[in-house]
Amino acid sequence: MGSAVSNVSQLCGAESTPEEERNLRANDRPSNRSYQYANNAIKTSKYNLLTFLPLNLFEQFRRLANAYFLFLLFLQLIPQVSSLSWFTTAVPLLLVLSISAVKDASDDINRHRSDNQVNNRRVDVLVDGELRSEKWMNVQVGDIIRLENNQFVTADLLLLSSSEPLNLVYVETAELDGETNLKVKQALTVTGEMGDGIDELAGFNGEVRCEPPNNRLDKFKGTLTLHGQTYALDNDKVLLRGCTLRNTEWCFGLVIFGGPDTKLMQNSGKTTFKRTSIDHLMNVLVLCIFGFLAFMCTVLAIGNAIWEVREGSLFTAFLPREPGVDAALSSFLTFWSYVIVLNTVVPISLYVSVEIIRLGNSFYIDWDRKMYYPKSDTPAQARTTTLNEELGQIKYIFSDKTGTLTQNVMTFNKCSINGKCYGELFDFAGQRVEITEKTERLDFTWNKLADAKFIFHDHSLQETVREGNLQAQAFFRLLALCHTVMPEEKKEGELYYQAQSPDEGALVTAARNFGFVFRSRTPESITVVEMGRRVTYELMAVLDFNNVRKRMSVIVRSPDGQLTLFCKGADTIVYERLHKSCDRLKEVTTGHLNEYAGDGLRTLVLAYKDLDEGYMDEWRRRHHEASTAMDGREERLDELYEEIEKDLLLLGATAVEDKLQDGVPQTIEQLTKADIKIWVLTGDKQETAENIGYSCNMLREEMKEIFVVAANTAEGVKEELQNARRKMCPEGAEEPSMVQARAGLFWIHKSETVLDEKVDGDYGLIINGHSLAFALEKDLRLELLRTACMCQTVICCRVTPLQKAQVVQLVKKYKQAITLAIGDGANDVSMIKAAHIGVGISGQEGMQAVLSSDFSFAQFRYLQRLLLVHGRWSYLRMCKFLRYFFYKNFTFTFVHFWYAFFCGFSAQTVYDEWFITMYNLVYTALPVLGMSLFDQDVNDRWSFQYPQLYSPGQLNLYFSKKAFVRCMMHSCYSSLVLFFIPWAAIYDTVRDDGKDVADYQSFALLAQTCLLVVVNIQLCLDTHYWTAVNQFFMWGSLAVYFAITFTIYSNGMFFIFTSSFPFVGTARNSLNQPNVWLTIFLTSLLCILPVVAFRFILIQLRPTINDKVRHKVQKEALPAPTPRRPPARRISTRRSGYAFSHSQGYGDLVTSRRFLLKRPLRSRPVLFTQTDSPLAQNQPQHYRTITEEPEESRSP
Repeated sequence: MGSAVSNVSQLCGAESTPEEERNLRANDRPSNRSYQYANNAIKTSKYNLLTFLPLNLFEQFRRLANAYFLFLLFLQLIPQVSSLSWFTTAVPLLLVLSISAVKDASDDINRHRSDNQVNNRRVDVLVDGELRSEKWMNVQVGDIIRLENNQFVTADLLLLSSSEPLNLVYVETAELDGETNLKVKQALTVTGEMGDGIDELAGFNGEVRCEPPNNRLDKFKGTLTLHGQTYALDNDKVLLRGCTLRNTEWCFGLVIFGGPDTKLMQNSGKTTFKRTSIDHLMNVLVLCIFGFLAFMCTVLAIGNAIWEVREGSLFTAFLPREPGVDAALSSFLTFWSYVIVLNTVVPISLYVSVEIIRLGNSFYIDWDRKMYYPKSDTPAQARTTTLNEELGQIKYIFSDKTGTLTQNVMTFNKCSINGKCYGELFDFAGQRVEITEKTERLDFTWNKLADAKFIFHDHSLQETVREGNLQAQAFFRLLALCHTVMPEEKKEGELYYQAQSPDEGALVTAARNFGFVFRSRTPESITVVEMGRRVTYELMAVLDFNNVRKRMSVIVRSPDGQLTLFCKGADTIVYERLHKSCDRLKEVTTGHLNEYAGDGLRTLVLAYKDLDEGYMDEWRRRHHEASTAMDGREERLDELYEEIEKDLLLLGATAVEDKLQDGVPQTIEQLTKADIKIWVLTGDKQETAENIGYSCNMLREEMKEIFVVAANTAEGVKEELQNARRKMCPEGAEEPSMVQARAGLFWIHKSETVLDEKVDGDYGLIINGHSLAFALEKDLRLELLRTACMCQTVICCRVTPLQKAQVVQLVKKYKQAITLAIGDGANDVSMIKAAHIGVGISGQEGMQAVLSSDFSFAQFRYLQRLLLVHGRWSYLRMCKFLRYFFYKNFTFTFVHFWYAFFCGFSAQTVYDEWFITMYNLVYTALPVLGMSLFDQDVNDRWSFQYPQLYSPGQLNLYFSKKAFVRCMMHSCYSSLVLFFIPWAAIYDTVRDDGKDVADYQSFALLAQTCLLVVVNIQLCLDTHYWTAVNQFFMWGSLAVYFAITFTIYSNGMFFIFTSSFPFVGTARNSLNQPNVWLTIFLTSLLCILPVVAFRFILIQLRPTINDKVRHKVQKEALPAPTPRRPPARRISTRRSGYAFSHSQGYGDLVTSRRFLLKRPLRSRPVLFTQTDSPLAQNQPQHYRTITEEPEESRSP
């Protein structure tokens, strides 16, 4: 009932007062209830039992056609106006409303189920001094809850205590920001001391004052007041809903925000009712048709008034007027009578047919075995059945990176040690061999501590290490020592690594397999098993990573007393600090780095330096002074780090692969050829996003320039965007070229479109999240849009979920283009909801994106099949259907218009009433549905062969206002032929036996038969792909027409229902005459011949891309898919930066005196898993350039 009240209040415009500050007290539900904070229940459904009927009917009658048919129904209830029975409109209207309501109810029931699934999860809540298992929906602000390892975080919590040392917890935030590396949160010491003592926690009465609910994921401000003391709270002390607790046995938290107030739900965006551009166009066209209908009815009403004045008085002797009815009133009633008679210009069956076609095309997506992913048993799914044709009009794709383009699997791929490259295989001729699943793997059975999941193929590296090569051993020793990984040994020999970054875990795992096993650490030491020998190094210092340093170093003392500094970092940073003696080795290693970057790998340079004991003592003293200084601590530490990290000796470089999903580069290449622009919006950092851009071939070496916008002020961002734009288009105007227009129903919506600007060459744009925040402000967003749209590739990194949605809305608003957003995590939900089409990938980041999406599947590569095959076919079929449907109904209706001039404008129908009733529901329904469900211009393989076939949909060439006008003109011509040829042919004509056939009933039969034959032949001309079903529908409909006609015109039906079937004997008396069949043939010929001739001439003079490809299909067989070959080596001067964590590293933590406390061993999940991944099933397609003239759709 509460939701019903809230719905009513929303409809009435009631708004709650915005919250300015949140105040709550722990373990005090009565006090917290007084603030009326939202509980922890979430609601994504639209209806409940009370609101379904009124809200659903309200939504359905917002569709203009439904409101129009309701108005017609009321008209038909007036006897003086209606010439047709009321049920001819009521039954179809109820059918349409019922079908739509059932579909909407089904969708909303699924939303209710997903809501209930989440709301009914269980969690331990501290109530009245004891832990009780409660449903999530019953958790309230101020409650203290207990979470266990691998549990989802229930609400936004203030962390109180945990099982880990220093009150730490480890959380995975993939649902929030798409990152799978673990984050560390830490409770206040004053609350951490409570531990898991229920009595202490039950007596906790701290008061929290904090910011109101908001969508900022990276910020939190508040204070905790306890025992008269006030403690500052920040983001590091808060666990957000959507996170998952990892590697932490238990923790306790205080609920701050619940349900809709949580930052996850604040970022999820509003659920909007999505409608296709064709829906919007149809609304406008229906409005135009109403205007045209009113015009025709006005003309005929005026005609009736004139006829009544001039001729009507002569007929009053036979047909006396009703009392009080004069010429003026007769004309007024005639107007409304013709509104009913001519209403077939907008038949209600149109909307039923559209829903059936969309449903059928949705089933094709669900049933497509080529979009089924067997590894996870995941089929493609069309979760919304109303958006299929819009898949054929996509211009912009907005993609998440992590889990969408990539697999979230990091692998140690190659390395360069002392100038020699390892990781590639060569045959006897010296040619590079592609590594596949069948390639022989290294055998690590000699190393009992090796990770069985680690895969490497180059035997020479293992031989080099095992032979005792000093450089190779120093290389892997560095990888085993220089990191902030924390190990856990479940039982003897079973090691699990907890890494801040997946890359770091991959490197430590590589060192482990090649004989340098990182075993354990204490604040003062690191223990490594080197080639089977246990060695403990004294840890002297950790020079931690940050975004400015872009490197990390450790200083260790070996058991023999040697002091060594080991350093790893970005090549540009480390190279500046190398000793001059390394110049030759640096050149060779640089060549290897260029090759690795060319392959899209993430590189890292390793170096070391032996230190003097006396210098080290002095340096440590100064380091202690700097680290305890109150002022300038960071600057003094940086100076010390710079001082000691000099004159390093180069060891080599590593190359880690952030594995892409199968077929991603080929998919992006195909979509680019289809003139679809792809933007990557990711929460990951710049280096990582840039690496993936190169791996996917979105960023290429041959691009003229790749602009990076990373300024921290609005002025700086504006300057960087303008400089980029001026470089790309020097002669361009400073102000954007805008086209203002009116669109939408009644043309009340003003639209502004930023025109595309021509750019010579390909460019890329990378923009950071903090810069994007300035660029999305009102005075800069057009500058951002202009610059971004000039670029071939746009990558936005470190963006929040809300910024993703804002970028999508910016393009929607000012480019008037159809957009698609694809992602796999909760951080993508707002983007998926904002785009015209939302696609969810059911991957490793939960099902949040899938639940909010319109379409879903398991792999990014299926996107090309969804768009280039299903989307293009759906759009083509829908446009053909609409053009044909309007043609056959306008033709049907215009004949009534011409007949009005011969029946005294009396609103008499030209056809039999039963033919009018069954024309759209029986005689012409199935053939057009057959075409709209099965037609295809070329098959799926040719669609991949020529991605340019997709571009007409982006330009709305197949159905538009122009195409609609052409349909009307074609219908007008056909109706003239269909009325006047039979009228002239039957005028004063007699039967073979001399009897008259020029009566109304015989003419009606002849006109309707000619009409049905002509529209069926026209359908044959429009059909490109014939199936047995099409043939059956076509010939079956004609057979049904003649069977029904002979039945209802028979003597038996007349005797049983005399008033309902007045056309007794007409069929058998007319259709046995040769001149009637000759008239049908002549009429059909005159209607169809001009269409055939026009199309033939058009194909010869101005062939479209479809015409050319269909011609090619007839002439040649489709070539077999190209065999997969090793990719060509691409040398690059760009080195991809190593993907350290975005924030300060764990250096302080691992050197803390308290970070390791004795605690019992317990089971923890494997952090780094690697699954074998088959090669992409979709092979690269042949691509041929076909030149074409500017094309327009045509529908004669």
